[in-house]
Amino acid sequence: MRGLLPLFRGLHTVSNRQARRKAGIVGSRCGLCGTQSVNKPQPRFGLLFDIDGVLVRGRMLIPAAKLAVEKLVDSQGRFVVPVVFVTNAGNCLRQTKADQLSHILGVPITQDQVIMSHSPLRMFKKFHDKCVLVSGQGPVLEIAKNVGFKNVVSIDMVRESYPLLDMVDHNRRPKLPSTPVVSLPKVEAVVLFGEPIRWETNLQLIIDILLTHGNLNSPHQTHAVPHLPLLACNMDLMWMAEANSPRFGHGTFLVCLENIYKKITGKDLKYEALMGKPSELTYHFAEYLIRSQAMQRQWKLPITSLYAIGDNLMTDIYGANMYNRFLEERAAIKNPKAVAQVVAATGSSTAMPGGEEEFDSMWESELALPSATSCKSVLVCTGVYNPNAEVPSDASRCIKETVFHGHRDFRFDPALVEPNYIVQDVAEAVDLIFQQEKFVPH
Repeated sequence: MRGLLPLFRGLHTVSNRQARRKAGIVGSRCGLCGTQSVNKPQPRFGLLFDIDGVLVRGRMLIPAAKLAVEKLVDSQGRFVVPVVFVTNAGNCLRQTKADQLSHILGVPITQDQVIMSHSPLRMFKKFHDKCVLVSGQGPVLEIAKNVGFKNVVSIDMVRESYPLLDMVDHNRRPKLPSTPVVSLPKVEAVVLFGEPIRWETNLQLIIDILLTHGNLNSPHQTHAVPHLPLLACNMDLMWMAEANSPRFGHGTFLVCLENIYKKITGKDLKYEALMGKPSELTYHFAEYLIRSQAMQRQWKLPITSLYAIGDNLMTDIYGANMYNRFLEERAAIKNPKAVAQVVAATGSSTAMPGGEEEFDSMWESELALPSATSCKSVLVCTGVYNPNAEVPSDASRCIKETVFHGHRDFRFDPALVEPNYIVQDVAEAVDLIFQQEKFVPH
């Protein structure tokens, strides 16, 4: 995907420096600024933190998160290891999320250290000039333009132009007969950022767009295939907020959309791409940012190990383990004698999609060639995963879920939902990782 590398190289541009100044992060207080003293240990590992259920519950800071951060920063507020915050949230800009984290954690976080579920959309250049319908909440138009889309239509814009299409809520129906205000360009693709506020409106209008191939003046064509390209971010079925039990996530909305489409047409809804955890695209991005931080700090040793800390078996653990499988396959491919064993074990010799023109030589040479050789999964018990249960003494005894809560298009593999480690909270996770890496920061 041409133009992908400038995205990452641009993470350290003037705009980001301005964002850091806006957040009050200057000079040596920046968590990534400065060089590493030769007297201090240089890490060979990086940390990928989920946010909801690991660091916060809704707007409330999980107490262990404060302890974890204290272990991760030095006296100048700089992180002693490369850190990336990987969230499936998609309702704000990366800089906004970085500012929120800075405020709640009490340490400077820059957008270089944040990956949202929609971040990979910058890769999909072939859609950036098309008219796209976007669904979600928050500043969806601004988010869409920030990741590269130039011609964007929101659900509200469609509803205003075609008031007769949204009929579930009787109180919102037009009081008088209304003629469609045909002022919108023809929609050419649909992008789903996250769970919207009015599900019935969004479901209805997205189905309308798909079944009319973007021409809302025409009736549904239920036998027309294929439908318009559909890109979706964030597959979380549920997520953990302040309530005692998990809440619906965007994955639940996708289940509704998929089933409505199939019920009407008899065919499966097809996605051009699925982004956010557990998609490998997200972990490729995260690994690249970990390497970039190490280079910026002038740490000479390569980052060979990643640790992904999360609370959700079906996203955090599944995704980390799937990326670890990719890293193992890549290492095996370097050894021709091992290729046959890899294919026999996994059914594939590579975890990267094949035959896609977007994965050009720049992508393959930069992002698909990580320095990491492993990605270990660490499950915490402060979020979606059994928050009140006792911590099992052996991760191998973790009870596999009999109901698959992952997305429809991801095959259930029991091995991928088994964490490498189970701990009570994120502070214990950091202690465990430091112990495993024999790393003493101070």
